[in-house]
Formats: sequence, C-alpha cells, structure tokens
Amino acid sequence: MKTYLRILSYAKPFGRFVPTYIVYTLFSIIFGLVNFTLLKPLFDVIFEQVDPQSLEQYRSLPEFSLSIEYFSGLFNHYFLQVTDSYGKVGTLVFVCIIIVCSVFLSNLFTYLSGVVLAQVRAVVIKKMRADIFGKVTQFHIGYFSNERKGDLMSKMTNDVQEVENTIVQSLRVVFREPATIILYFAVLFFMSVKLTLFTILIIPISGAIIGGITRRLKKKAIQSQQSLGRIVNILDETLGGMRVIKAFNAEKFMFGKFDRETDHYASVNVNMARKNELASPISQFLGVSVVAGILVYGGSLVLSGNSDLSASDFITYIIIFTQVLNPAKEISRAVSSIQRGIASAERVFEVVDTPTQIQSPANAISPTDFQDAIEFKQVNFAYQDKAVLQNIDFRLSRGKTIALVGPSGGGKSTLADLVPRFYDPTQGKILMDGKDLRQLDLGAMRRLMGIVTQESILFNDTVFNNIAFGMEDVTEEQVIEAAKIANAHEFIIKMENGYQSSIGERGSLLSGGQRQRLSIARAVLKNPPILILDEATSALDSESELLVQEALTKLMHNRTTLVIAHRLSTIQHADQILVIEHGRIVQSGTHQELIQAEGLYQKLSSIQSV
Repeated sequence: MKTYLRILSYAKPFGRFVPTYIVYTLFSIIFGLVNFTLLKPLFDVIFEQVDPQSLEQYRSLPEFSLSIEYFSGLFNHYFLQVTDSYGKVGTLVFVCIIIVCSVFLSNLFTYLSGVVLAQVRAVVIKKMRADIFGKVTQFHIGYFSNERKGDLMSKMTNDVQEVENTIVQSLRVVFREPATIILYFAVLFFMSVKLTLFTILIIPISGAIIGGITRRLKKKAIQSQQSLGRIVNILDETLGGMRVIKAFNAEKFMFGKFDRETDHYASVNVNMARKNELASPISQFLGVSVVAGILVYGGSLVLSGNSDLSASDFITYIIIFTQVLNPAKEISRAVSSIQRGIASAERVFEVVDTPTQIQSPANAISPTDFQDAIEFKQVNFAYQDKAVLQNIDFRLSRGKTIALVGPSGGGKSTLADLVPRFYDPTQGKILMDGKDLRQLDLGAMRRLMGIVTQESILFNDTVFNNIAFGMEDVTEEQVIEAAKIANAHEFIIKMENGYQSSIGERGSLLSGGQRQRLSIARAVLKNPPILILDEATSALDSESELLVQEALTKLMHNRTTLVIAHRLSTIQHADQILVIEHGRIVQSGTHQELIQAEGLYQKLSSIQSV
C-alpha cells in the first residue's frame, strides 16, 4: 500500500483531478443504477402488479427529503400520471425513454471520468520518468560501474511502462468499482435486508482466496522484470559489440545466452499468468454460485409468500445483484495486475531512493573563474576496498601543463576523474584556488573545465548541436570558429548538409579522427580555463593524430592543462611530468630531467623510441 500511495503522490496537487473525477464517477454510477431500478415499474406494468393502495398514495407529490423514498415516490407520482394519460403502451414508452436517457448520461459521465484519469495517468508517468531520469543523471560515475546498463534502461522504460499499464490504469477500478458495489448494495439492502445479508456472506471467502493468489504474484513479477532487464542488457552488448562478435564467430554463443534468458523470462511469465488468470474465473464462479443461491433461497421465499419482495421486485433484485459481479471481477483482476505494477514501481524507486554520493553542499561556493592553482594534498582513493591512488601530492598552477604517464591500470584516469569530482577521494583533499572541491557548487566548478577523452562521446544529432552541446545562445559563427581551431571545419563543410548534417549513433558516420576533432571543437567553444585531456590521441592513425595534436596544441594555449599521455612524444613540452605506477607518483620532473634519470620514464621512453 505504501508503494501504491507513493505512485499516486505523483498526481499532486490532487485538487486538479480528484473532485472532478469523483463527481463524474458518482453521476455515472447513479445513472447506471437508475437503468436497473426502472425495471421494477416496467415489470409492474407488464405483469399488472401495481398495488391499488400504492396508486392512491402516489397521486400526490411526496414531501421533499434527501432519501431514496422521496425520489422513488417522485418518480412513481409522474409514472402514475403517464399511466393514467397514455395507458400501458404509453407507460412502456415513457420508461424506455428514461432508460435511454439514463444510459446516455451514465456513459457520458463514464467517458468524462475516463478523460480525467487519462490526464492523471499522463501526469503520473511524466513525473515518474522525469524523477528517475533526473536521479540517474545526478549519480556519480562509479554508480554505472556497479549497475548493468541494460537493467537500468529496463527500469527507466519497461518498469515505468508496467506501472502505467497496471497501477495507473487500475485507478478507475480502485475508486469506481468499490463505489459501484457500495451504492448497488445500498439499493439491495433497501429492497431486502434479509436477502442481501445472505448474499454478502460469500464475499470474505472470495477475497481470501483471491488475496492468496495475488500475494504469490509479486515475487514472480519481480523475477520477470529482472529477467527483462538482463535481456535488454544482452541486446545492448550485442548491438554495441557486433564487430567483436563476428570477428570471434561468437554469434552462436550470444544467441545461446539470449535464448536461455528468454526461456527463463517466458517460464516466469507463464507461471505468473497461471496465478493471474485464476483470479477472474474464481471470482466469476463464486459470483454465479451466489446468484444461484439467491435464486434458490429468495425464489422459495417469494413462491411461499414469506418474502417482502413481489415477483417483479425479486427479478429486479436479481438483475441489480448480477451487476455487482462485474465490478467485483474487475477488482479481483486489478488486484492481480497491481502486484506486477508494485513490483515494477519498487524497482524504479530503488533507483530514485539511491543516495547521490557526489553533490553540492548546502552552502556551496560558486566559483566564477580560476585564479591560482589546483592542489592534490595526500590524496588516497579506493574503489570497493581496492586501493587505486595513494599519497598523491602535486600542484597544477594556472597556465601550466602537467602530464600523467605510466603503465595502464596505474590510476592515471582515476586521478584525472577526481578533478571534476566524478569521484571524491577517500582520504586527503583537492583544492581549487585554496578551496576544497567538496565546498564548491558542482555546476559552477565544472563550467570552468573542459574534458577531451580517448573515446569521443558524441550524440545522434547534428554536427552543430554536438559542438554546441550543453551551451546556450551559441551562434553559428562561434561554432564555425571553434571547428576551425579544432581542424574540423574542412571535413564538416564537405558533408552533405554541412554543420546541420547528422553524425549517426555515437558519431558512427565519422572517422575516429573526425569524432575526436568534434570533441575538441566542443571544448574550444566552451573556452574553459582548465583542460583535462585523457589520452586524446592514443586511438588514432598517424595522419589523424597529427591533425588532432595540432588542434590540441591550439586548445592548450594559455590554459591550465592536466593531460594523460600514452605517447610520450606528445608531452615533451609539459611543465611537469608525473610518472604514476601502482597508484603512486614514482617520478616527477620535466621531460629532460626524467629522460636523464634512471627510472620508469626512461624505460618507457626507450621502449617507444624503438
């Protein structure tokens, strides 16, 4: 129930929808009920069972009161006038006209209440999607190392869709059907207390049976959504790694992996369907059993003359009671489907409730410029109890370039990721202009930094939008100027639509060098005072590397730069080079100083010069 109410909280403020929905629903139920209560006078006319004493009573208008008796007497008064004026045929026509009007109004208000629910559904799902997407974008980089991307995508798409299909759709059942049952039973009690008490004895039994079934559904629903998340993950890995799959003839392996998971998904869903489909037949069987019991019990009372119901009353009673069965069946079906929705919602809220480890403090300082230096002071970093960086100390002054070199896995990229606070150090602190990064506003701090990585992160959009990514009020002239500095303008203008050309999924329509130059153009346009370059040329061929390196040299001019280098030839002019091995700084100095000293740098340089 807690999860269900939390889902409904997304519809706040309730004043926009609830009063209107309640009014429309109540009118729909009332007019629907009128359809069946009019059957009694219709039967009375057909079977000529109108009591003469009642006829005299109905010739005068009843005294006003908010009661069923008043409205019943009011109808009978006008009903009698029509009977006197137009006879039986005219009375039949009169009743039928009222029934048609009542059916029209009942359906009209049903439609209007459905429109209100559609608005509620749209608002709830929009807010839920915005909530989970907003939370995911706030997570630190380490979160995505622990989570399967496919499972996360499944939560954001399939689980939210399941919530829409089950829980939000069930809102109509949650209010309308219980209200229908209550109002219909009120009329049934009014008609015969004894008979109605007999009919409701079976309801707790039915509820207990259906409740036992639906409790088992939630566990299976969770397994189903988890399996679907794994299927999405396999699809994502397959589509992203198709070159490797084909190169290693691994099609059968991936198909087998996919087939096993889809088999499991199918098995879980069939098992769930068996339980889910039981609810409706059981509800219907129990309902029909009650009707049969009423026919035997109530019919015997009417036939023996021991009932306070006439034959027409009894037939009307049976017809009204049968209308209670459908709402009861809808409730049982909704309760079953709600379990699936709650299981999906809990998976969504699991993400939403995950605390954001990297965020701005309450009284964050918002830097507007970079003035002095970035300092690492006794910085340690561990990832899941595995030490990655130990006792890192250095100072990167404004306008200077520090290069990080060393064997793969030594911690260079992790060190660079600490500067924009993708992670926080487990010990020590990092200062910018004398202030701990954890005291600064994240957005303001990151606006001072530009990052170019080994893997160019581009989006399925136009060249223009990729260069201007995340920046507002950017002119075409500014984008073109940035592209020229990044040596990208020439290949862009040769594309079919120039700067408005689409670059495909992750820039698939471009070469590696072209993608990297677009990333550099993006950094140029941002014009940050601090630049972080993470092996930006290591994956390129010689010609592309030359163009990219030239663009990087222009970008680094007069900027404070932290550069991770794979090729030592690209960082010979750095103001300081830090050699990182096993998470420690084992050497530091200029290129000339390090090349002359025995150590890891000299060893790496000699290997690359061969």
